[in-house]
Amino acid sequence: MTLQRTIEQAAEVEGPGLFHAAPCHLRFLPAQEDRGIVFVRTDLVPPVEIPADIHYQASRPHRTTSLTRDETSVETVEHVLSAIWGLGIDNLRIELDAPEPPSLDGSALPFVQVLQGAGIVEQETEREIFVIKEPLIVSDGDASLAVLPGPTDTLEVFYDLDYSETPSIARQTFSFRMGKDDYAAEIAPSRTFLLESEATQFREMGLGEHLSAADVLVMGPAGPVDNELRFADEHVRHKIQDLIGDIALLGHRLRGRLLATRSGHEANHNLVRKLAEAIVEKEKAATGPGEPVMDIRKIMRLLPHRYPFLMVDRILSIEENKAIGVKNVSINEPFFQGHYPGVPLMPGVLIVEAMAQLSGILLSSRLEHTGKTAVLLSMDRVKLRRPVRPGDQLVLEAEALHARTRTGHARCRALVNNEIAAEAEIKFMLVDSEPV
Repeated sequence: MTLQRTIEQAAEVEGPGLFHAAPCHLRFLPAQEDRGIVFVRTDLVPPVEIPADIHYQASRPHRTTSLTRDETSVETVEHVLSAIWGLGIDNLRIELDAPEPPSLDGSALPFVQVLQGAGIVEQETEREIFVIKEPLIVSDGDASLAVLPGPTDTLEVFYDLDYSETPSIARQTFSFRMGKDDYAAEIAPSRTFLLESEATQFREMGLGEHLSAADVLVMGPAGPVDNELRFADEHVRHKIQDLIGDIALLGHRLRGRLLATRSGHEANHNLVRKLAEAIVEKEKAATGPGEPVMDIRKIMRLLPHRYPFLMVDRILSIEENKAIGVKNVSINEPFFQGHYPGVPLMPGVLIVEAMAQLSGILLSSRLEHTGKTAVLLSMDRVKLRRPVRPGDQLVLEAEALHARTRTGHARCRALVNNEIAAEAEIKFMLVDSEPV
């Protein structure tokens, strides 16, 4: 059993970002169990929370890890995430007043140092761990990643970096064991590196104009330009640093073996998406179609809703703070008669209703709320992201943020084929159930 971890007290850093000169003040704050890693843009009114989750990852031309929610982004977060994940921290709130975290020395080391100074503490809830039992491979041109069965107490990472066309880098390999080897000493100090041609290209795009060769590891034909290497193989170590940061977007600790060849952020993200899909399939298989945690009869004991307004068919899993349920969308749904003839689409308000019903089940089933019914009070940050059609299966997720005697607050998502169809934060009033 391994327990989740957070920090004991707040910590902060500041400085300009890597690509943009805007100064950023960043604060690390402790977070409760099962909250995961959440970035908060405090420069906006109201502040915008963006979970460090693969579903929020956004492609960028400068090949970094960026997260987007609605129209709000946080850019170049891989070094921050790598430091957090490399130190074994699971839950953290990260407040920043700019779109991009401080670059500092171009590595994860400054973030590691302030997090260690804040004190890392265990929490009471067990970690989410995914043990690799079947091979999974992704490839993109000459880049590839493979996760394979291996040790069940660590993730072994092996990276093969081939820059044969650049003699100052050449070919490098390195292996690292998560939680076993010293991340702070072996991986965190390695810095972002660029070829001279890439540095010129970024400047022409208006990126990184505030940086000099002494601030970033720029590699020329003979070696670093106006700089020195921290390790002879600093480049491959930095690739592992980035890979660890990208794996953090999975939200689960991996156990097994990971082999990477010439991979970058795009291939890393593709692997994390495949792993996220595998975790969803595992959760479905764990209950089986005939053995849900709650079937429709148990659901009807908790919810007052009835046909045609009962929007949850079964519960796949339910814990103290999280529930996963399913709504199978059939062409026989009565709302398809008028929404719309010829182009049947599930009304967005009913998708939100399904998320609210799952949240009601989660809140009502908790011990302190037994005998209570969750009545909708308000909704915030409601977004409809893709259409839901007949034949789709809505996988509903609800996470309890707060649950008190009379009120509850949940964060919800609805997914189709692992793509977000809708999301919302919903507040409830908990009232005494009327006898049926």
